[in-house]
Amino acid sequence: MEFPPEGYRRGVGICLFNSSGKIFAASRLNRPEIWEMPQGGINEGEDLKTAAKRELIEETGIVSAEIIAELPYWLSYDFSPEVSIKHIKHWGVRYKGQTHKWFLMKLTGKDEEINLLGNGTERQEFGEWSWMSIERLLNQANKSRKPVYEQVMKEFGKFIHGNGDNDISLKQSETQLVS
Repeated sequence: MEFPPEGYRRGVGICLFNSSGKIFAASRLNRPEIWEMPQGGINEGEDLKTAAKRELIEETGIVSAEIIAELPYWLSYDFSPEVSIKHIKHWGVRYKGQTHKWFLMKLTGKDEEINLLGNGTERQEFGEWSWMSIERLLNQANKSRKPVYEQVMKEFGKFIHGNGDNDISLKQSETQLVS
């Protein structure tokens, strides 16, 4: 699907992995039992790759990462009616859920760069972080996002573990340092 579905808040998701093949995840400040990969909205007129880099920096402080791949389609999940209504205050619009374009990024720096205060431009969203196996991440993901995460891991897992060179279902991105 080239265009995002109607009625969903558009965003980007980042599946960040390290040289050990582990996935970056962080626990929500307001719900510490829930672990997520970085994600966020797209600013008006913003390029998707730029949005992914910005969100990674805002939420994790990480600037040393390169884009490895991009899903060629959008992945969506629905909000419960209660959550949908709650978000009206925050976004000013009632959305059915969120839809994201997912990027696979590799950490090129060191763990010491990670700062959950981000770059200070946005409020802190995460309380703790960890490098996780795909299985552990899927076990600790929010149930509404689990199907999306399963699809992300299905597509990106072969890159993370080094055997995705010939996969034509993904759009290879040029190597770029986040800056």
